[in-house]
Parts: sequence; C-alpha cells; structure tokens
Amino acid sequence: MSPHSYTTLLLVPTGIGARIGGFAGDALPIARVLAAAAERVITHPNVLNGASLYWPMGNVLYVEGYGLDRFCAGVWNLRPVRQNRVGVVLDAGIPEDLQQRHLHVLQAAQATLGLNIGPWRLTGRPLGVSVCSSPSGASQGSLAQPDALLETAQELVRLGAEAIAVVACFPDQLDFSQYQQGRGVDPLAGAEAILSHLVVRELGIPCAHAPAFYPDPDPKPVHPRAAAEEVGFTFLPSVLVGLSYAPQFVKTPQPGDLTAEQVDSVIAPATAFGGPGLLHLASRPRPPLFIAVEENTTVMQVHPRQLGIPCVSVASYLEAVGVVVAHRAGVAWSSLQLSPSTPEKLISSALEHDRP
Repeated sequence: MSPHSYTTLLLVPTGIGARIGGFAGDALPIARVLAAAAERVITHPNVLNGASLYWPMGNVLYVEGYGLDRFCAGVWNLRPVRQNRVGVVLDAGIPEDLQQRHLHVLQAAQATLGLNIGPWRLTGRPLGVSVCSSPSGASQGSLAQPDALLETAQELVRLGAEAIAVVACFPDQLDFSQYQQGRGVDPLAGAEAILSHLVVRELGIPCAHAPAFYPDPDPKPVHPRAAAEEVGFTFLPSVLVGLSYAPQFVKTPQPGDLTAEQVDSVIAPATAFGGPGLLHLASRPRPPLFIAVEENTTVMQVHPRQLGIPCVSVASYLEAVGVVVAHRAGVAWSSLQLSPSTPEKLISSALEHDRP
C-alpha cells in the first residue's frame, strides 16, 4: 500500500506566454484530467482561474505562487480546509460604479454559491499598479502603494478573514491585441503576481488577485483561449471560489497536512524549469519525478537538461497524464513503448538472424 495519496504538482508559471495555461483558465482541462488520474493535485491560481468560469475539484489544492515556492522549499506545509472566510480588498482607484459591480459579485457568491464572504474594505489610497515587460518578454509590474494593500489586508485578517482576494485597478490603454488572438504574453500577469506574493509573504495566508475592468462596449471575436475574459466585466468569481477552499500555510505539520516530501511528480513546460519551487524540489535527497511538456512553449528558455535535472520529456499533456498514471501504478513507462531494446525487438532480430 502506498504510504500516502499519490500527489502531482502542475506548474504553469504566470506571465511567460505559456501556449497552454498562459490565458484565463485554459489549463483547466488539464487540471481536470489530472484530478482523475492522481489522488491529489497541487496547482496555482494561474491554472484554475477562468475569470467568471471555474470548475470545483475536491482533490485539487489551490495554492498561490509564493506559498507554493515556500511549500516546495519545505518551509511551509499545506493544511486542507473545508471552507475559508474570504476577505476582499478593493483598490480605491477603482471607479465607484465598478466598485458596486464587484460588490454585487460578493453578494452573489454568498447567496448563490454559499461562500463565506467578508468583510471587504477599500484601500486607504489607490494602489497605483503599473505594468511593463522584461527583456525576455515576460510580464512584469510594480505597485506604488504596497503599504495601502497590506494595511487593508491586515485589517481584514483582524476582522476574521482567512484568505484575501484583491481587486486592483489597472492602467487604461493596455495592448491586449496579441493576447486576445491567442498569442503573446498576458500583460497583467507580472503585476498580479506582485500583489498576491506581497500578501502571502507578509501575512502567511492564501491570496489571489482579480483585475477590475470595464467591459468592452464593442466586443470583437477573440481566440478561444482568451474568451473566458470576455464573458463578463469581472474576474472575481473564480478567485472567490478558489480561495474558499485554498489550503492554509502552516510551519509545523500535523497528521493530514501535506509536506513537500509527499510530492510524487511535477509537470511543467519544458522551457520553464527555472522557478524556485521546482529547483527546491529538484535539490531534495529524494526528488519527485519531473515531467517536461514540450508542446507548452513559453518565452523562457530554461530547460531541465541545462540545470542537470533528470526528467521524462513528453510531447503533450496527454502523454504527461499517461506517465503519471504509470508512475502511480509502479509501471516503468519504458515498458509501454516499443524501442530497439525492448524484448519484442530483440526476439524479432534473433529470429531474422536464424532464418536460412
């Protein structure tokens, strides 16, 4: 009998133009399949948030990126919960009418989905979010008033919040043209990561971010991978759902908590193996099985072979799921493939040699 539930970690780093998972919830189908193949899946909001769309899965843990890095380093452990009380920070820079729209979302999530929402607070001053790009093309950003965010989040925690959703105002006139056609990098992703990382790092509780936008008055056709963000004016529903069951971060594990030693396999884009969480796991005395997915291209070029990380290279996520199933079953995946070294080939070669 296995010493613990088979656990796989699905990583798609945000803001690096991942062909799959670089858009709003377009990696959700992969998470759903993995949830059927593994007993437990750990992934992050970048994979599970589909703006107004989401898919609840009882064996999938919703873990913010900074918290995920701390978990992989063995500093924090994950404690599953039945329900979190989700506090909401609204950026004072959001126009008043759009603030009211988001308050409608909070009321609907509580009345319709049964989520434990509240309290909510406006920040004392606008957060001042800005966005930019790195030389590699990855999305980056900055926050003019980090103290305003932390002060408001700390107040919500004092009032009983166990997880924090942040809704921030972003600059107007951002260029989404490439992104909407299924190409390029999400221009918001880098700044979104700064917001959630700050709260998780300082307060040690789950956090995720939803940007505030007015709907396009003249909607145009977009790529299917970008369509979830065109469904409505808000990205908040998927964030509230995810945070409502996000595991808590604990330093001292108890029975039932999840530790880094229990991660059996990791699936990541083949060009994005440089993240701190993945590197922490690779340095463990008994590292998990690493699976590099070639089809999920990114703007990064950090391959496992460059870092000396042993891995199984696969063409697609379908093949990655097959490797997970074989690993969980204790079956060598090489035995499922025909190659010159397999017994079938050896026997065939011997028969050809013995024929007169």
